[in-house]
Order: sequence, then C-alpha cells, then structure tokens
Amino acid sequence: MNVIKLENLATMGSELALAWADGCESYLDFEMLRKACPCAGCQGEPDVTGLVIVPKVVHNERSFQLLRHEMVGGYAIQLFWADGHGTGIYSYEYLRKLGA
Repeated sequence: MNVIKLENLATMGSELALAWADGCESYLDFEMLRKACPCAGCQGEPDVTGLVIVPKVVHNERSFQLLRHEMVGGYAIQLFWADGHGTGIYSYEYLRKLGA
C-alpha cells in the first residue's frame, strides 16, 4: 500500500500549494477546491434507498476566499472559507487526484 504523505503546504495568491513526500507538487485554485468540496452539504449523501440527493450549492465571492486550514490527523486537510463554510475534509488522496 502506498501511503500519501504531505510534506508542506502554503497559500500562494489564490492557490493552495502542496509539496508531497514523493517530490511532487500540486497547485490547487481556491475556486476549484471550493467547488470540489467533498462534504455531504456540497456533494450530497445517499438516502435510505441509496439514492444520492445532490443539493443546489450557491456560491458568492466570499465562497472562494480561504481563511485558514487545519490538518486532520495524518491524512487530510480541513478548509475554512470566508462565507462560513468549513465542513469539507479533503483527504490527501483526494487532493492528489484534484491536482493530477
């Protein structure tokens, strides 16, 4: 099993810069990150029958302003946006896919 490890991250303008332990780097635009938020409030979640109900998400200019981030264990980052949204937990695996 290949474990994805994050060495460093920083904000650069309107991008999140990620340096991975394997030497790769990812530069992810804030707007793309916010629109790709993996939380149930943004992507939906299955009901009791397994049907995924995807909510209508409305963004404004504050939706794409990253205020801060927090590390979640050794596997993810939680992002907090200026419009008050902060429930998305972005796994390292998901971030690598977004940056590919």
